[in-house]
Amino acid sequence: MAKSAGIVLIGNEILSGKIHDANAAYLCRELRALGVEVRKMSVIPDELEAIRQEVAQFAAAYDYVFTSGGVGPTHDDVTIVGVSRAMGVAVVREPHLVRLLEGFYPSNLNAARLKMAEVPEGAELLAGDSLTFPVIVIRNVYVLPGVPEIFRQKFEAIRERFREQPFHLRSVFVRIGEGTLADFLNDLLTAYPRLLVGSYPEFRHPDYKVKVTLECKDPEYVDQALTALLRRLPKDAVVRIE
Repeated sequence: MAKSAGIVLIGNEILSGKIHDANAAYLCRELRALGVEVRKMSVIPDELEAIRQEVAQFAAAYDYVFTSGGVGPTHDDVTIVGVSRAMGVAVVREPHLVRLLEGFYPSNLNAARLKMAEVPEGAELLAGDSLTFPVIVIRNVYVLPGVPEIFRQKFEAIRERFREQPFHLRSVFVRIGEGTLADFLNDLLTAYPRLLVGSYPEFRHPDYKVKVTLECKDPEYVDQALTALLRRLPKDAVVRIE
């Protein structure tokens, strides 16, 4: 069974439409490639109680939780406090992070910047040997920044922690519409209940009407299901297979 993940995007700027989030789509693709199934994504404001509730619920429901945003020095950067409350621990100042900040701001390390040295009590610092500023993790919650470039850099440094047996994917492009296709896919799922099936209509492509995806962690199971689907479909329905 695939490990599960939840993603919590934190930021008023996302909810107001000022910023277009790129982190969730990136992380979904990366985790899927690693064999981890993202089960839920949530976008919440920079509010302590909202963060506490959402992170606590996600941490109880999924193997991994990733937060994005709210970890800088400004007044609305409250993710660390919210995550700490979700985990039921205090916020503490991490000496190693203080030393890093002292190196960055040797003559101007003010209270706002020192806020970036705060972590949930008991948190681990990951990938400090390959990152300028390490990733903070408390239990199964990974706290990541909102800036896409830094978000990706930090995830890349820890991505191998999440590698599982990969999903195997086959795609079938067909000329028939979803209404006709539905019965074929329902029959397929009855015969192959472990299969993950996707159906994606295409209204502008001249050659096909629907892209069907078949996924499972067992490659033989996927191939058997593909053979069964092709056997059921009308002979002229299939445009190509990938």
